[in-house]
Amino acid sequence: MSLKRLENKIAMITGAGNGIGRGTAALFSQHGAKVVITDIDEAGLQETLGIIQANGGEAISLKLDVSKEKDWQEVMSIVEDNLGGLDILMNNAGIGGRVGLAETSLERFEKVQSINSTGVFLGMKYGSNLMKKTGGGSIINTSSMYGIVGSPSSTAYHASKGAVRLMTKSAALELAKDLIRVNSIHPGVIETNMSGAKNGEHFLKDKTPWPHLGEPIDIAYGALYLGSDESRFVTGTELVIDGGFTAQ
Repeated sequence: MSLKRLENKIAMITGAGNGIGRGTAALFSQHGAKVVITDIDEAGLQETLGIIQANGGEAISLKLDVSKEKDWQEVMSIVEDNLGGLDILMNNAGIGGRVGLAETSLERFEKVQSINSTGVFLGMKYGSNLMKKTGGGSIINTSSMYGIVGSPSSTAYHASKGAVRLMTKSAALELAKDLIRVNSIHPGVIETNMSGAKNGEHFLKDKTPWPHLGEPIDIAYGALYLGSDESRFVTGTELVIDGGFTAQ
């Protein structure tokens, strides 16, 4: 029997209706965590829930718009009342869009920030409040390789993911005294609906040194490490999982 690295832990994952969030929720469950899956896509959530339950896992699904403070307050109240606490929070929900500076409307810019960066801020705020009550935990924020390097487009996306990277470091310093670790993951091109990569093809494939693109499980294993006690001395850093893209 393989070691269950998250035995007896309670983990919440946003954006779990598909892609990286779904893959991470399934892996966390396989490693013994009780999983809270959230998304605005309720149909996708039900599919993720079915996958977890079919493999004998325990999970609850909750609709959550990460850009709304009231939603976070309600969801955290449900988690506390039903599960008693929170050990791991993965702020993973996000939206993309490859639009340059001149073509990006203020409305679009603010929409991307509201989900990708404000959503992470709210998650850290309310997630850490609950973790403080139970003696600590691990917060994992999904940024991007585009939170580290630039490109000729995706202005709003770069802004949001760069914000996640530095918010993570600031929160890590603030919350260390509470035994709450905060780290960011920076995916490269992963085969998900949001990235547009499909069947091993993507317009950035030739710029990625590794000979094939990433899959959600590649990010999930990074999150598993950061969520587990194996990373107990790791906080305020970024885990880059990009096939070598940012090494260039």
